[in-house]
Amino acid sequence: MSKLKITPKVNTNTRNGDFVTIFDRRIDTTPPGMCPVALQLSLLQSSAAQTCGKCVPCRDGLQQMTKILQKIADCEGEEGDLFQLKALASMVRDTADCAIGYDAADVLLKGMETFEAEFRSHIDSHVCQGDIEQHVPCETLCPAHVNVPAYIALAGEGDYAGAINMIRKDNPFPTACALICEHPCEQRCRRNIIDSPVNIRGIKKFAVDQLHANKVRPPERSVDTGKKIAVVGGGPSGLTCAYFLALMGHKVEVFENKSQLGGMLRYGIPAYRFPRERLDEDIEAILSVGNIEVHYDTDVGTEKMKEITEGFDAVYVAIGAHTGKKLRIDNTDAEGVSSAVDLLRKIGYNDYPDFHGKKVAVIGGGNVAMDCARTSVRAGADEVTVIYRRRQEDMTALATEVESAIAEGVEMLTLQAPVGIDVDESGHCTAVITQPQMIGPVKGGRPAPVNADKPQGRVDADIVLIAVGQDIVSAPFEEFGMKANRGAFIANEYLEAEGFKNIFVGGDCQTAPATVIKAIAAGKVAARNIDEYLGYHHKLDCGVEVPLPKDNDRTPKGRVNIAERPARERRLDFKGVEEEMSKEEAAQECGRCLRCDHYGCGIMEGGRVTYD
Repeated sequence: MSKLKITPKVNTNTRNGDFVTIFDRRIDTTPPGMCPVALQLSLLQSSAAQTCGKCVPCRDGLQQMTKILQKIADCEGEEGDLFQLKALASMVRDTADCAIGYDAADVLLKGMETFEAEFRSHIDSHVCQGDIEQHVPCETLCPAHVNVPAYIALAGEGDYAGAINMIRKDNPFPTACALICEHPCEQRCRRNIIDSPVNIRGIKKFAVDQLHANKVRPPERSVDTGKKIAVVGGGPSGLTCAYFLALMGHKVEVFENKSQLGGMLRYGIPAYRFPRERLDEDIEAILSVGNIEVHYDTDVGTEKMKEITEGFDAVYVAIGAHTGKKLRIDNTDAEGVSSAVDLLRKIGYNDYPDFHGKKVAVIGGGNVAMDCARTSVRAGADEVTVIYRRRQEDMTALATEVESAIAEGVEMLTLQAPVGIDVDESGHCTAVITQPQMIGPVKGGRPAPVNADKPQGRVDADIVLIAVGQDIVSAPFEEFGMKANRGAFIANEYLEAEGFKNIFVGGDCQTAPATVIKAIAAGKVAARNIDEYLGYHHKLDCGVEVPLPKDNDRTPKGRVNIAERPARERRLDFKGVEEEMSKEEAAQECGRCLRCDHYGCGIMEGGRVTYD
């Protein structure tokens, strides 16, 4: 009998598998601003190439659909082509044997509905719509549209002051965003085609670690205009608006109902993630512009709002979302049960909890829930359990936050919906009662949980922290006459409050709770549009030149991630958890930037801007 050798069999499937990963990278870096019809065409072409040829609807239907869609994408289509394409796609979706055919057709039908205006423009006007134009991915996906390639280049050259002021051109909180931004700018980074996205937040953190923001003088403000603007709320959105208006030469008065500025940056994010002294660096720099007066411990109610609107040329309301939502289950008012927002607010006042000897249950799956869980560990809790009704991969918290919490000893109890809280004879909570869940149909983009046919569970808890969302205290402003929908103020695309010409709103109180960078973006947009409302059109110069690009280094390299202090150490205190990049690491990471602002498509700037 002849012997057989065990050798790896390299065949077409193996090679295809290697190339599929390349295709994945291409999909991940789909440029923002791409024509939706062209995007639909590329998806359909890929699907048509995957057909096995067994069933006619998929084999022939996808090819016919591709030809029609190609004609429309080339702006050569007619009215009948749209009708034929929709009818053909409906037939393929309903009759194809496997997912390749019916999913391809279903995606096209959804695309035709979602981008109806774009399809019509291709048929009626034979052109793409006016807003179809590719932009620099990182800058476009940053809500504040910060010039990312520029400050990366400046940081790479060691010009940290230049990098900070380049960031400030669009965002006066370089330190805050260096430490806690969710970095949407990295989502479509073209470096991902080669290896992995540039660590944009990490480079920003490196810059502000080398030179603190309050040591970098902001640009000089313009000449005084004599105009007065009131900003209600001293959080990231309100202070951003105040900063840009002051630079434009307007007089700004900020009305803050707490004893310190910062909003949820101070009263909603624990110090181990964002040390208070680092927040103060940004705030000191903002106030150093001048022309900004702050009224602390000032509650703005209905009467105060009337007074403000009569005494100022314009008003920006950015009160945030500072109250926690409640669960509709029994005993949420029991002793030992509190809102996550209340806990984090107390910490903002340096009132730290002592959970030694306690078992803590945190209800929720967002970043606030992770903040509470990790805070509870540092407060000495014996056990900390996060209870979440969906799967861990469905959590809205950043994956890195979840991973860090687990490393610090937090248990993730998923697919368990809280249905009640047990209390003892004195009215103190003793446990959270949960109903097991199973994951069900996708609703709103996420799989929805449904009750599973399993017995209820019990999580012993001396402390229960509810982190299921935040609410807006809008009632006093609604009494004044401002309109709101479920507590969120109603505004148009220019952030003008409905029914008013001189009142603007933005941030969490207008969008509902979102991210810090979105609140900052709203403040920037409001400042620009208030300036336009007052009859001006100021252009602000950050005073920094963008370095000329070097030749791109396209050699694949590993991404430098921001290291954290060991979990066994950091879980014992509230000191900052992230370590600094070395200059060598930062230089390598800066060198990975492909300078899409030069080698790519560049950006456009406008006057009066919208917020979405």
